[in-house]
Amino acid sequence: MAQTNLWRNPVEIRAAVVDSFDRPPRYRPFDLPAPTDEDHALVDVLAVGLHPRVRTGASGRHYTSTGRLPLVPGVDGVGRRADGTAVYFVADDDLVGPMATRTVIDTRRSIPLPEGTDPVRIAAAMNPAMSSWVALRRRVPLRPGQSVLVLGATGNAGRMAVQVAGRLGAGRVVGAGRDPERLAALPGLGADATVALTADADATAAALAEAAAEVDVVLDYLWGEPAAAAMSALLRARSDRSRALDWVQIGSVAGPSLDLPSVLLRSADLRLQGNGQGAVSTRAYLAELPSLIEEIDHGRLTVPARTAPLADVETVWTAPEAPGVRTVLLP
Repeated sequence: MAQTNLWRNPVEIRAAVVDSFDRPPRYRPFDLPAPTDEDHALVDVLAVGLHPRVRTGASGRHYTSTGRLPLVPGVDGVGRRADGTAVYFVADDDLVGPMATRTVIDTRRSIPLPEGTDPVRIAAAMNPAMSSWVALRRRVPLRPGQSVLVLGATGNAGRMAVQVAGRLGAGRVVGAGRDPERLAALPGLGADATVALTADADATAAALAEAAAEVDVVLDYLWGEPAAAAMSALLRARSDRSRALDWVQIGSVAGPSLDLPSVLLRSADLRLQGNGQGAVSTRAYLAELPSLIEEIDHGRLTVPARTAPLADVETVWTAPEAPGVRTVLLP
C-alpha cells in the first residue's frame, strides 16, 4: 500500500536527517507524517544505537538501500508509546527511521519491555547480538555441545557472538581476529581458544587448523580473503571431511567477495549460507526478540555503551569510535 494512503497531518519533530549520501546526518526539524493505519503508532524515542548497519544505510551502500533522500537513519530503537509502555522496535523500511525525537513504528515489529529495563542497554546490545543469536537459532540451530568458530571476533558483533554461542550451549568456542588487545579479552567473554589473524598467512593457517579444524559452525563476520584462507585451512586439516561444516556468512568487513576454489566444495561437506535481511524472514526475527531481550535485560549478554545527545549526531558520526564500545544516541 502506498505511503500516501496511510499518513496525514504531519507532526513536527527534530531528527538526524540524511540529505546527501556524502555527508553525515544533520540534526534539524523534520515533518513526520502522523499515522492513520491501525498497526502504526507514534512513539517518543528513548534511545537508538549508532550501529555499523546504520552507517551503511545512511551512506546508501547497504544492499537494502533504495537511494531515496532525505531519510532518517536507524534500524532499531527503544521508544515509549502514548500509554507509557516502553518498547523495543525494529524499524520498517517504509517508515521514517528512529534517529529522531519521535517516530512512527509498526506495532507488529515491536516488543514491550519489562518494567525497569535500561533503554541504553537494549539499544546498544540488540543489534550486535541479533546476528549471531538468529544465526544459531534459525539458520543453523546449535545443538548442545557443538563447537563454534567466530571469524572476526574482535569486532563488536563478533565479541557478542562469542557470548551468544556460549549462552546457546556451545561446547567449545574459538574466537579469531586481528586486534591483539581485544583478542586477549575474549576468554573473559567465554572463548575457549583464540587465533590471531596476522599478515603471516602460513602461521595463521596453521593456528586456525590447530584450534578450529573440528568446529561444527563458523560465524563469519569478515568474508573476503581471510574467509577464503580460513576455509582452506580448516577443511584441509579436518579429520573427517564428510562431517558437515556449516559456514554462516554474516558480515563482509574484509571484502564483499572471495575466490572460492571448487575443490573445497567437492572434497568436504561445506555448507555455505548467509544470515541477514532476506535470508531470514521478519516473522522469524521477531519471534527471537523476547528471549534475546531477556538475556540482555538480565545482563547475560552485554556490550559497553557510551551515550551522546541526538543533537550532536553530526559530530558523533565523524568522531573516532572507542574500540568495543557501542554509541547510543539519546533524543
